[in-house]
Amino acid sequence: MRFALIATASACALLAACGGPEKSQANDADANMSHNASPPATADSNATNAMIVLVAKPVSGERALKIMHERHEGMESIGKNNKVIRRELDAASPNLAAVRTAAAQIANLSGKASGWFPAGTGPDAGKTGAKPEIWQNEKDFVAKLSAFQKSARALSATAKGNDVPAIKARFADMGGTCKACHDKYRSEMHH
Repeated sequence: MRFALIATASACALLAACGGPEKSQANDADANMSHNASPPATADSNATNAMIVLVAKPVSGERALKIMHERHEGMESIGKNNKVIRRELDAASPNLAAVRTAAAQIANLSGKASGWFPAGTGPDAGKTGAKPEIWQNEKDFVAKLSAFQKSARALSATAKGNDVPAIKARFADMGGTCKACHDKYRSEMHH
């Protein structure tokens, strides 16, 4: 309880310091499944994104299942877009338009991911690859999620250019953030 109060106070202080949350598609109620009193996720606010997970209200029942489904679909889409980027960057002549589109989609979904892990959406709620350690080690999980979000935005920004080696480097950086989180917080799911 004390940790939640500290996290809430920190979130309020962060919002006050930066002038409040920015309005974006990521803040749209339908796009942000958290639908709670925590500050909305923005693509440019790592601290705010981190606080979303820390202060999110627990969910249950149909709401938990709906969020879990959105999380699963979002992660599947991130994986598919990752494959597009890998395929193109491994090609002799990468289709940079495809890389840009996939990188932008990953960056967009990474921002939404802050609302995908409220308490009550772990293995006890239903079939999920999310390990209970996510909610047991929130601070570490939030740091890893924030690192992924930052690297996804960096990849998307770099992909707007034509520097293939730089895009490959950013893609590798993002892959490292995915692996760091998945190694600790994701169990294999068999569909």
